[in-house]
Amino acid sequence: MKKETSNTYNRTYPISWEQLQRDARALSWRLVDKGPWKGIIAITRGGLVPAAIIARELDIRLVDTVCIASYAERDRGNIKVLKSKDGDGEGWLLVDDLVDTGKTAQVVREMIPKAHFATVYAKPAGRPLVDTFMTEFSQDTWILFPWDSEIQFVQPIAGQGAQES
Repeated sequence: MKKETSNTYNRTYPISWEQLQRDARALSWRLVDKGPWKGIIAITRGGLVPAAIIARELDIRLVDTVCIASYAERDRGNIKVLKSKDGDGEGWLLVDDLVDTGKTAQVVREMIPKAHFATVYAKPAGRPLVDTFMTEFSQDTWILFPWDSEIQFVQPIAGQGAQES
């Protein structure tokens, strides 16, 4: 399925709440021995849910945020820092849902360069900017997160493109 708003995505991969929880918990297994952590810094908004799951799994109570505005339909590619984090990030775990093109990741890496950057999902363009990730997707796949979707009827594959006589 092609995403309507972009010609750079040739397929869509929906992530359910259950899959996101499983993947974030699996990412926690990769992170448990890399600590101890001073706390977690979630990149809003996408990193909030994975950060909450990881905080629970790693028994971390201190969770902060950096607030970045990106992926707005009208300003695609423009990134605004709405809330930053003081310090260089030493000892902190930085969490986001996905590293895609790496534009947001680059801004956050410059802001807090010594934080350990973990994402649940990664794509090739942004993957070099993160330290740990769980699952990689192709660059042309649009990841449809559960907070961005709702359940609805989908035409069966055999019926797609069929013309009425």
